[in-house]
Amino acid sequence: MREYVTLDLETTGLEPKRDRIIEIGAVKVCDGVVTGEYTTLIDPQMEIPDRIYQLTGISNEMVQGKPLIGEALGEFLEFCGDLPLLGHNILFDYSFVKHQAVNCGLEFEKEAVDTLKIARVVLPELPSRSLQNLRQYFEIPQEDAHRALEDARTTYHLYERLFREYGQSKPELFCPKQLIYKVKKQGPMTPAQKRYLQDLVKYHRINLNVNPESLTKNEASRLIDEILSTYGKIMR
Repeated sequence: MREYVTLDLETTGLEPKRDRIIEIGAVKVCDGVVTGEYTTLIDPQMEIPDRIYQLTGISNEMVQGKPLIGEALGEFLEFCGDLPLLGHNILFDYSFVKHQAVNCGLEFEKEAVDTLKIARVVLPELPSRSLQNLRQYFEIPQEDAHRALEDARTTYHLYERLFREYGQSKPELFCPKQLIYKVKKQGPMTPAQKRYLQDLVKYHRINLNVNPESLTKNEASRLIDEILSTYGKIMR
């Protein structure tokens, strides 16, 4: 795989069905040389959890006025074209993009190579094969850990190092494989859900940490259930 796009995301959490993308970083590579980069912050239309801010340094203020996910995904998919993906635990990033792409009516089917899977085979003696541990092991310099573009650049350097050392002896590890992740489109919140949610918020005087207009039907259902379990029903 001598032409590919390295992908890394920052997200509000670990679950594609519940959490949202806040940053995309991507690096386009041909024959080991970077030919392009794409990066953007994304307004997730919800508050960024404090633990994510502490990890990434991405604040609510930083994403204000940034593109929404639909606009950013369109740009990213155009940047990728037909090239395969590269990532460290790539299925995590792919699952988030796939969820949002399907909800936006966009097609996203990709082959990919995973540097984590390669490292597990060729470096079984290491106690950890996280991106940062592998970066330190190979002495790959990096400025901002846990920022999407910097992590994408590090993954590119890691892949090229692994390819130089193990590409000839284990070529099968470096062949792109189809990513399999099934997603059903989640429709927007229904008018009935919207009215009930508005009533609950007003009755219990709740300050929501998410823009209700951005909720899917499933997200709205979960949020309503959480409010009911925490605050109770509306008493008439």
